Amino acid sequence: MTNREPILSLRGVNTHYGVVHILKDVDIDIYPGEMVCLLGGNASGKTTTLKTILGYVKPTHGTVTLNGEEVNEWTTAERVGRGVTMVPENRRLFKRMSVKENLEIGAYLRPGEDLSDDYDRIFELFPRVKERLSQKAGTLSGGEQQMVAMGRALMAQPKVLLMDEPSMGLAPVLVAQNFDIIEKINKAGTTVFVVEQNANMALSIADRGYVLQTGKIVLSDTAEGLLNNPQMRQAYLGEV
Repeated sequence: MTNREPILSLRGVNTHYGVVHILKDVDIDIYPGEMVCLLGGNASGKTTTLKTILGYVKPTHGTVTLNGEEVNEWTTAERVGRGVTMVPENRRLFKRMSVKENLEIGAYLRPGEDLSDDYDRIFELFPRVKERLSQKAGTLSGGEQQMVAMGRALMAQPKVLLMDEPSMGLAPVLVAQNFDIIEKINKAGTTVFVVEQNANMALSIADRGYVLQTGKIVLSDTAEGLLNNPQMRQAYLGEV
């Protein structure tokens, strides 16, 4: 893996909200085709990491690179246009708009393009979304909303798909289905970076993982290595 260039990289990234120091010298590399997870408890800095990648938050020190090109000064739209998009925590759908309109928003940087293949891909992954196209997004169940949020992100044709807490608010059976679909998306060629509190579930499908604690990377290893790490098992996997 070391002979390849990362598709996404954070180097010495520090971020602040006012005087509050959130991320502290964070180094992350994600290689093409990988599934990588970022684990940690509440207020560890996981979501801030994603916001920094997308440009919602600007590093006070350090660099974010995409395909080897520094993107610190790029807008969020420019980053999305170059292949990075996110499924946000709690889905964040436009609830008064139809499912189809929500999907169309995912392709807003592709005006005039034929989207039929994209819809076919989404309907294959999420048959229920096809049945709900004319329905208002706010009337869907939590699981259905998650499907639409993932479909909306895929409409941008991402090279790197960021996922913020995909298991949040879902019943256990839906969490398992959700992660099965994430794994399918990854195996179809999309690089995936998952931020997740459910460490066991995330590591069951990931290639590698990082553990964030109070803004610092405290562990990084293969998924198998993290699952077998005593510190990890005690602190994050609920074992004593």
